[in-house]
Amino acid sequence: MREVAVIGIGMTKWGELWNKSLRDIYVETALMAIDDSGVDHIDSMYVGCMSSGIFVGQEHIASLLADYLGCAPVPSTRVETACASGGLALRLGFMEVASGMSDIVLVSGIEKMTDVGGDEATYALGTAADQEYECYNGITFPGLYALIAVAHMDKYGTTRKQLAEVAVKNHRNGSMNPLAQFPFEVTLDDVLHSVKVADPLRILDCSPITDGAAAAIICPVEIAKKLNKPIVKITGSGHATDAIAISQRKDMTWLESTYQAGKSAYAMAGKSPGDIDVFEVHDCFTIAELCVMEALGIVDKGKSGEAVERGRTALEGDIPVNPSGGLKSKGHPVGATGIAQAVEIVKQLREESGKRQIKGARIGLTQNMGGSGASTVVHIFERG
Repeated sequence: MREVAVIGIGMTKWGELWNKSLRDIYVETALMAIDDSGVDHIDSMYVGCMSSGIFVGQEHIASLLADYLGCAPVPSTRVETACASGGLALRLGFMEVASGMSDIVLVSGIEKMTDVGGDEATYALGTAADQEYECYNGITFPGLYALIAVAHMDKYGTTRKQLAEVAVKNHRNGSMNPLAQFPFEVTLDDVLHSVKVADPLRILDCSPITDGAAAAIICPVEIAKKLNKPIVKITGSGHATDAIAISQRKDMTWLESTYQAGKSAYAMAGKSPGDIDVFEVHDCFTIAELCVMEALGIVDKGKSGEAVERGRTALEGDIPVNPSGGLKSKGHPVGATGIAQAVEIVKQLREESGKRQIKGARIGLTQNMGGSGASTVVHIFERG
């Protein structure tokens, strides 16, 4: 298996992009990654996208986007595993390069979510849950994660204040990210007194509806060296699934797919949680960040709220989590999130993150999950 490097990254500002179509957003972002890489062609492309059919009424986007990027007839594949679609697109591109099937692959993610109303967006996102046993009975994702939060509070004594600390920390980081949808700070009081969505979660515990894309060019390390590019290698990749309905899990506070995907990625990279300098994880809701930290072994079970409250996950802490601002501040165009996490880690390892730079970062990890944790993809990156 060949060593694989990321040699180009692209991401434009996320938000409510009323004046741009899905194809416009995608092409602009993909060209940034191609320009950054210095390559003159690509051999293959993968596009992570959860629900373009509902959000913009367009399926068959793999061919559409290859055409509008001017890359046809290269093989183009759309990848869908709910909110982990971008992460899985990266994994499939990694496997294609590592196997030798292709040399230069464009991995990307896209979602245009604001062309529909709130009810339709809620429906589209709800398709990532169990339609017969969860959605039919009226549950939404805020409701599912609220149940997880209540269970975590009951089992471990996690507090409402600790949940709010996640939002405060991520908005502080996002205020230093010019590409973030909501690049401003919030206070504990702001979070604790924001509009209640599903008790105990409030609106500032929830990631937003977002338009955006992210892209990266990957290739074998030997080609990266010939191009004289900074070497950021993908040394670990893991993917796992779990029951889609949280009622079917042994413990709704435990993300088994994240644990298993992390276990695989750590083993492939020959690393442990203590070796990682910076983490980008899937904080679709504040409770999600806490559960992910435990499943990845960053902290012990039940200790994540305390770690955030003590400042351990801040930029200056010993386990910095979501320096980009995370989904909470940066935004969450669901198909693009996994690639955007990789973009942030590559920036961190290249020391290109400006005010949010983690000093001396050499190893980074991304964790991207679908739905309430029914699928997870984890990658480990190392500066060469």
